Amino acid sequence: MTKLGQWLCGLVLLGSAWAALALAPPGLRLPAPFRQALLPLPVYLLVAFGCYALATVGFRLATFNDCEEAAAELREHIRAARADLARRGLRF
Repeated sequence: MTKLGQWLCGLVLLGSAWAALALAPPGLRLPAPFRQALLPLPVYLLVAFGCYALATVGFRLATFNDCEEAAAELREHIRAARADLARRGLRF
């Protein structure tokens, strides 16, 4: 199962559990404070997921490693391309 499938399966399970509790089946009576906390729960979870995603992207960006060899190779390719274009008559 792919990671997307796992996330969707978890989302369906959580969503169906939330819907089952939020629709208040006849045999289940939740106290008022629980119902008041249950209704905006998807919004809270969405905000929490957004914070997690933002923190993950920030952490990965802060710990990103530079590739000095690749940068040097790219500079060499640019130098060669400029020399080839200059040989063909293009001025920079």
